Amino acid sequence: MADDMGAAKERRILVAVDESEESMNALSWCLKNVLVSTSSSKDTLILLYVKPPRVVYSALDGTGYLFSSDIMETMQKYSNDIADCVIEKAKRMCREQFQDVKVETMIEHGDPRDFICQIAEKLHVDMLVMGSHGYGVIKRAFLGSVSNHCAQNVKCPVLIVKRPTSASGSK
Repeated sequence: MADDMGAAKERRILVAVDESEESMNALSWCLKNVLVSTSSSKDTLILLYVKPPRVVYSALDGTGYLFSSDIMETMQKYSNDIADCVIEKAKRMCREQFQDVKVETMIEHGDPRDFICQIAEKLHVDMLVMGSHGYGVIKRAFLGSVSNHCAQNVKCPVLIVKRPTSASGSK
């Protein structure tokens, strides 16, 4: 994007990442098709990982046994490790395609639908990029669609990158 004087405008592009293949495909597509591959590019990529709420909300399991603090800490550490791993993979992908791209990272905890929308508004991003899992009507009815929710509720443009079809043409 250029302003009236022809200078490149700094864009802030929020990319929602998670451990899915679709998420990394969306990031890759963004790097290849949205970012300008010139050294004068002033774009900033903001990689956002939202840790979903824990399945276990109390120290009791389903049978009434008490989880030890060690188990709770291990579950929290595992969740943090996954988030760190996803962010590192995404940063590495960015560096491989653009050595000088500005990358910021954020790890949040909560409902991805709400947090992605909140962060997009709070940071006043120019674009939100996210992958689509390609759920059918039935799965989407039960699981919901994060990308659809964000497309309906975020004020900036939303780029939803569909899951690539395999060579056989099926998903």
